[in-house]
Amino acid sequence: MSSLGLPATELGPTGYLGKDAADVRALLDRSGLRLIGGFLPVPMHIATAADLDEAATAMDTLAAAGASVVVLAARSADGSYDHAVTLTETEWQTLFATLTTLQTMARERGLLPALHPHVGTAIESRDAVLRLLAGSDVPICLDTGHLLLGGMRPEELIALAADRIAHVHLKDVDTSVAGRGLAYIDAVRAGLYRPLGAGDLDIPEIVRSLEAVGYRGWYVLEQDCALHDVPPAGEGPIDDVRRSVSYLKENV
Repeated sequence: MSSLGLPATELGPTGYLGKDAADVRALLDRSGLRLIGGFLPVPMHIATAADLDEAATAMDTLAAAGASVVVLAARSADGSYDHAVTLTETEWQTLFATLTTLQTMARERGLLPALHPHVGTAIESRDAVLRLLAGSDVPICLDTGHLLLGGMRPEELIALAADRIAHVHLKDVDTSVAGRGLAYIDAVRAGLYRPLGAGDLDIPEIVRSLEAVGYRGWYVLEQDCALHDVPPAGEGPIDDVRRSVSYLKENV
């Protein structure tokens, strides 16, 4: 990441960059990178005390490692992203209550909470995003790819709720793969996400729209991929990142 000119990173899965906050800090310091935040999926519509304890531990690690953002997702009960999550009215109310608790927990640790509309979670579809905006005050992580796959164009969210957008994930989408009806992980393996500029989203226009409404947060380059071979042949995802960074520099 450092060699490609990236100044910072999100944490990734627990333990991926170190077993504790001190190890994460040491690794990133050696590479000249800072920690932005991390992704935290919580089954908000059925959250238990154990789920909240797990979330608290994850937030403690993020805060101790120097993060400023926690990216929340309303995950499914089984943790899978391969099926739609439809909530009852009671579950919606539980979700909103849990989200309020999670926001308080984050802010007590000096973290900015941002809810990520995400494929295979309770906040995926356009209708769910609109209900989230109406029923809560949580800041939003605008993920260009997941939002499009859920049925809402990023430009619409910017127009509707520019003041709620606190964090941005940039990815491009091959809509021909999205339309094949594959399970999510199979679609990722089939090339659902493309380097910026190689898919069907107008990434430069999205960034210009965000800048025009005063967005000053992070843009995180996040292209989900699934490796068939470890290590991958050639440079693997590194080449995709290089292409995406070059595209942004040339077009934004």
